[in-house]
Amino acid sequence: MKYVKLGDLLVKSGTVTQAQLDRALELQESTGERLGEVLQKHGFITEKQLIDTLMDQLGVEFVDLNACSIPPEMAQILPKSIAKKHMVVPIRANRTDVQLAMADPLNFVAVEEVQAVTRRRVIPVIAASAALERAVQNLYSNQGAMQAIEDMRRDLLGSQYGAAAQAQSLSVDEDEADAAPAIRLVNSIIDRACTEGASDIHLEPGEGSMTIRMRIDGALRPIIPVPRELQNSVISRLKIMARMDIAQKNIPHDGRAVVTVRQETLDLRISTLPTIHGEKVVVRLLRKTPELATLEGIGLEGENRERFLSLVDSAREGVILMVGPTGSGKTSTLYAIIDRLKSEEVNLVSLEDPVEYHIDGVCQVQINDKTGLTFAHVLRSVLRQDPDIIAVGEIRDGETAEIAMRAAMTGHLVLSTVHTNNAASSVDRLMDIGVEPYLIAGAVKGIISQRLVRKVCPHCRRPYVPPPEEQSALGLEPGDYLFYRGTGCGECFNTGYRGRTGVFEILPVTPAIRRAIYAHSLSGLEAAIQNSDFQPIIADCRRLVLEGVTSPEEIHRVLGDG
Repeated sequence: MKYVKLGDLLVKSGTVTQAQLDRALELQESTGERLGEVLQKHGFITEKQLIDTLMDQLGVEFVDLNACSIPPEMAQILPKSIAKKHMVVPIRANRTDVQLAMADPLNFVAVEEVQAVTRRRVIPVIAASAALERAVQNLYSNQGAMQAIEDMRRDLLGSQYGAAAQAQSLSVDEDEADAAPAIRLVNSIIDRACTEGASDIHLEPGEGSMTIRMRIDGALRPIIPVPRELQNSVISRLKIMARMDIAQKNIPHDGRAVVTVRQETLDLRISTLPTIHGEKVVVRLLRKTPELATLEGIGLEGENRERFLSLVDSAREGVILMVGPTGSGKTSTLYAIIDRLKSEEVNLVSLEDPVEYHIDGVCQVQINDKTGLTFAHVLRSVLRQDPDIIAVGEIRDGETAEIAMRAAMTGHLVLSTVHTNNAASSVDRLMDIGVEPYLIAGAVKGIISQRLVRKVCPHCRRPYVPPPEEQSALGLEPGDYLFYRGTGCGECFNTGYRGRTGVFEILPVTPAIRRAIYAHSLSGLEAAIQNSDFQPIIADCRRLVLEGVTSPEEIHRVLGDG
């Protein structure tokens, strides 16, 4: 390819003016960024315009990396360090040539370095920057782990990598060449989990090997197997990070560690469980900065947002409950309310197990049942601390529930969560654990029920015309609708889904509902709910399907036949 300057090419094609180019070059001198990045950052050009110009002027092919399957062996063609340095990725190679995806095919420094390393002629193709970054991560994600496994195998006969002798370095850097193999393997696993947005890492020993799985968007995905002879070193490393006794392998353990991953601080909650094949370990990743603690982040939109704001902003006392099954996003909603209600004029105390995120301006208490610091015990003490708002992480028993209800009836605002399937059944749940109907009727101001549904992957999202049965299952009248589903791609682990959002039903406790609760009348409660403006959760699900956010299959998976 003949050498040509990007700026000259863009001016020649009329994509930017000479004045815009001169200004971009001035900015480039101070930032050190590449010219294309400067032009895009300051609005002189879009990425699409840049790609179209390069394709037209240079005759270089564009490749959609989201729809392209890159062979795993490409990771052996080009070192990860060079791929990350220049943000390039090899997608095809033979004995003489390598096809190299690049955001800027005029980056001749990158081309020459890749040619020198691979000893192959580089054939550049253009790719979008975001897709390139993702492709580099996907291609090299397991490379560090696999190399660490090979190093551990090679050193197996020695003891220099033994976990007990490892330093307490809790900065996760998978490229740390000087670290012991066990450290590098664990770091690589944690780094991958952070990149993929996993909530949990499962290390599951089996008869032949230990399987590493990660919970991504609520579903477990297999990542990499670890040979059985290496599993003790990996588990010991994690136990030392959590300050557990590595010699105790026959009883369950719980611990925690704080690590830094790419300048982000993570809390790791580490739990071990003895099995017939060794210790199973589950690592929960908790980010210090809540990503979902906003109304937009948790998925509250439209009418539900207005109902939510009306309920939360008007409450000065009483109980507001977040209900749903395990893993339905109740804690995120609780944090969103806490963040909205906290202020300098309010004493807000939060009782949590565990404390997942640290919030400035909120007094957060860590519950510890082993030391007697239970929800009920702490709640009694908090009431002597002049609170305005009390957040109780979970109502698990009748004692905690009764104290919370009585606190609400004495002028406090209490926020809490309960494990039930929907808003109406939460009343039965409270009665089942021993709370008197008059306390529930007098204290509860509103109930927010929710689930989490997976969003259709934007990279492989395709429209389709739904059959009549799918329309009727969502409560839709027959009509010309267009639904969307994912076909599966590398971005979504071939599931068709990427990311999650909440679906909600919000039940303000009206006088009629209050009377039905007081009378302990299930039929009366159902009638009062039907006569109110209550919208069941299927209505929110229907909205997301019609907007193309999720699919009918996902709604059925989450809600079942209910």
